[in-house]
Amino acid sequence: MCRLFGLSGTRRTRATFWLLDAPDSLRDQSHRDPDGTGLGFFDADGTPRVHKAPIAAYEDRSFALEAREVLSETFLAHLRFASTGGLNLANTHPFEQEGRLFAHNGVIEDLDALDAELGDDRSLVRGGTDSERFFALITREIRAHGGVAAGIESAARWVARNLPVYSLNLILITREELWALRYPGTHELYALRRPRGGHHGDRHLDHAGSGGHLRVRSGDLARAPALVVASERMDDHPGWHPLEPGELLHAGPGLEVTVRTVLPEEPAHRLTLADLRPEAADSQRIA
Repeated sequence: MCRLFGLSGTRRTRATFWLLDAPDSLRDQSHRDPDGTGLGFFDADGTPRVHKAPIAAYEDRSFALEAREVLSETFLAHLRFASTGGLNLANTHPFEQEGRLFAHNGVIEDLDALDAELGDDRSLVRGGTDSERFFALITREIRAHGGVAAGIESAARWVARNLPVYSLNLILITREELWALRYPGTHELYALRRPRGGHHGDRHLDHAGSGGHLRVRSGDLARAPALVVASERMDDHPGWHPLEPGELLHAGPGLEVTVRTVLPEEPAHRLTLADLRPEAADSQRIA
């Protein structure tokens, strides 16, 4: 399945990302390269930046293996296992719309109906993925409701009531804030309120995903707290906990964290792996 990773701190933090780490482990037939890798962050003036590439050629894989040291208050990384849309830059997460960055893990079907609902806001979508269309719906609803949380809730509720859904897990960031939604209970999404220095009080952040994929290191977080959201537990800190299905997490400036249930009901048309097209099902099985 796609990997999501988000990090929010109390100040601008220097962090190094390896989107494909430990390349020798990927030779094992039990592992598979992602179909795309991406990293999003913000300049000091709030300008969003995205470094991303599809894994469609050797040079793309070389891009993903490079260490990237960046400075930001919030970060968003995504490893894509494609379910909808070709292997190209336009379909690679994170996506940027109106100064916000977004990544999604899951499958939404009946995209013609979603396009019809978007109307003129379909122009926000540059690629062919369900994820970017979902982001466009969120962007529209943020405008309509005057807030990010309300926009996510409204858009996710419309999708849950009207479209076949496998998973809507997402992370959205601005320069100083992070939102994460787990819905429904198909895939896990974990959160960690990491104190300064981590569990032992004097350690830098050094997180690694399974399968030789994402790795993140930050020496600055030996001296500052952070909020981390990820598709899996990424170290041995005992504070990792899964969001419950339907919960929306928000980390505001100063790491004021709130979690509330915004979608208590099941999707009207919940999909199983057996319902998905073979390529979509394969993308959701990756461990």
